[in-house]
Amino acid sequence: MTRRFALEQQRQHEKRNIYNLNEDEELTHYGQSLADIEKHNDIVDSDSDTEERGALSAELTAAHFGGGGLLHKKTSNQPGQEGERPRSRKELIEELILKSKQEKRERQAQREDALELTERLDRDWREIHSLLAPKAPRAQHRDRKEQPQPDAYDRMVRELGFEMKAQPCNRMKTEQELAKEEQERLRRLEVDRVRRMLGKEEGDRKKPTHVSADDLNDGFVLDKDDRRLLSYEDGKMKVQEEQSGEASAGGNAEEEGEDESEDESEEDAEGSGGSDSHLDLDCDAESEDESVGPERVRRRAPRERPETGCQEAREAAGAELPYTFAAPESSEELKSLLSGKSAEEQLLVVERIQKCHHPSLAVGNKAKLEKLFGFLLEYVGDLATDDPPDLEVIDKLVVQLYNLCQMFPESASESVRFVLRDAMHEMEERIEAKGRASFPGLDVLVYLRIAGLLFPASDFWHPVVTPALVCLSQLLTKCPVLSLQDAVKGLFVCCVSLDYVSLSQRFIPELINFLLGILYIATPNKQSQGHTLVHPFRPRGKNSELLLVSNDEDAATWQRRSLSLHWASASKAQTETEANHTRLSCLAVCLALAQRCVLMYGTLPAFQDIMRPFRTLLTQHLAASNHPQELQELCRSTLTAIETQERRYHPLVSEKSKPVPLKLFTPRLVRVLEFGRKQGSSKEEQERKRLVHKHRREFKGAVREIRKDNQFLARMQLSEIRERDAERKRKVKQLFNSLAEQEGEWKALKRKKFKK
Repeated sequence: MTRRFALEQQRQHEKRNIYNLNEDEELTHYGQSLADIEKHNDIVDSDSDTEERGALSAELTAAHFGGGGLLHKKTSNQPGQEGERPRSRKELIEELILKSKQEKRERQAQREDALELTERLDRDWREIHSLLAPKAPRAQHRDRKEQPQPDAYDRMVRELGFEMKAQPCNRMKTEQELAKEEQERLRRLEVDRVRRMLGKEEGDRKKPTHVSADDLNDGFVLDKDDRRLLSYEDGKMKVQEEQSGEASAGGNAEEEGEDESEDESEEDAEGSGGSDSHLDLDCDAESEDESVGPERVRRRAPRERPETGCQEAREAAGAELPYTFAAPESSEELKSLLSGKSAEEQLLVVERIQKCHHPSLAVGNKAKLEKLFGFLLEYVGDLATDDPPDLEVIDKLVVQLYNLCQMFPESASESVRFVLRDAMHEMEERIEAKGRASFPGLDVLVYLRIAGLLFPASDFWHPVVTPALVCLSQLLTKCPVLSLQDAVKGLFVCCVSLDYVSLSQRFIPELINFLLGILYIATPNKQSQGHTLVHPFRPRGKNSELLLVSNDEDAATWQRRSLSLHWASASKAQTETEANHTRLSCLAVCLALAQRCVLMYGTLPAFQDIMRPFRTLLTQHLAASNHPQELQELCRSTLTAIETQERRYHPLVSEKSKPVPLKLFTPRLVRVLEFGRKQGSSKEEQERKRLVHKHRREFKGAVREIRKDNQFLARMQLSEIRERDAERKRKVKQLFNSLAEQEGEWKALKRKKFKK
């Protein structure tokens, strides 16, 4: 009956409920229902030892996975035992838990014993190893001797390996950050200077003192008693100030009283807070007085200094240069700031004005510094016109002018051009009025020198340097030499011109002419000069021997020195000896400039022709004169430099024209007849035929190229079509193969089902 019931269930299962997975059938495991087994939450203890994890005892395995076999064994043995009741499943599980915990404790004890034995064995081994240790170093020493010594390359590699790597550092600060820091530094220094000038000490500020945790802050003292005594007199209120007995009778009585009150308040605060050891312990009155007394003496000692020392400190702080300045709004303000100061102080003032008004700190600082450049340029002109001119300060201020020019080149160039334009207009007006112009003042010459320092003089054309160079040429051409001051100014203009063209090596004919004129007026006039003077010099006149020295004693006492610009603006008359020394110095400067011209223009094709007048004057006159020995040596060196320059190029000459050939008769040309060509046509007809033939040839060539291009395109299209066909065939074949595989799988599945 059981077998028949199983077959019926199997038949129904195959026919009706083949895909039904929600049948209400009870699942069992070893005869027990899985639902009953799931009610017992028998969880394996996870605190077991890591080495025995996963290894369960036989009883525990049988209880959980044996379908209750252990329970059946226990119950099967119980009927033979009389007087004992059968144990439930809960009691059996508790017994298993106790056994598993006991096994865990046993394993823990075994592990501790093994660890203790291992440590004991390690200690014993160390003692034994210390006895065997002396033999080991000998073997190591022997092996070390046998090893080869590292060479230089290996040592270098090891050094590079142990070399310290680059460490990251702070980033570089921007120009704006640097300007901000500099402004803050100058501001702090100015505040400190004002404090010292007012006589305030740095220690006047209340320093934080130690305050105990138990301090009730009841020992404070008011810095100043602001209470006033009120009284009424004739019906009106009257306020009386209570005079302090400790105040001193002096100009600074109130300030000293305030300082003393501050000191007393600080000392009282320290006394209430505790001693210097910061201990919160109660002390006797005597010990407290002893600890606080010396401190009060030390703190009051600086206050008891004499009044003279304080006054000297205030005067020193008042005489010190301020650290911050306001930007000047006019040239008079700048002059008031710089007047009466030394060159270093003036330079420092201008530098601090720039730092306090850097363009990156505020919006309007750029316009202020642009104005500062113009004011500073005007101030330099005022210094040059003083008597005597302060050339040292001008030399210092050129650095600040250069810095401002680098920051604002456009405004700086406009300011310099404005100054030079005014100077040229004045010279032109003087020429129109008097017919001649004199050398300008020293301020214009200084402006010309500064223009060459601030802007590049080697450019082919520059908006500032090119007009300045033209101005220099005009001065050398239109300003006659009428006095020693004019000669000194002209030589200074020559020096500036050579500095302008030192890199570009441009030839300045006005410079050569002026040097030749200076050399001419330094020699006695003779008929055989061998050259012609050019304006502004004259061969005859009262100024034709301006630099001629006739006193032998003055020539003997002369020493070669640099020609100072103070002589160019000297208002007081010179003595005869000073004038002769100035003449000899002008001649020496002229010869030195001639040597520079030889070195600069020695490669010109017509150099020898240019320097021939120099050679004539130096050979015939200066070499035979009674000049000092040093000046004669300079003259000989100049002659040697001129003569040693080789003629590297031939002088320019007119190109010789080819001779005109004799007139000949035109030959008669007879055309040779060629077979296959039509003759008898005119020249125009032949030209037309030639063009037609050329057109046909070009047309055939074009058709041939087009045909080749069409063939190439056809081949490319055919290859593309073949590739597309091959790809289509491959895909069709792949589809057929996949369909065939699917058909085979379907047939195989159908046969399998049919067999079932």
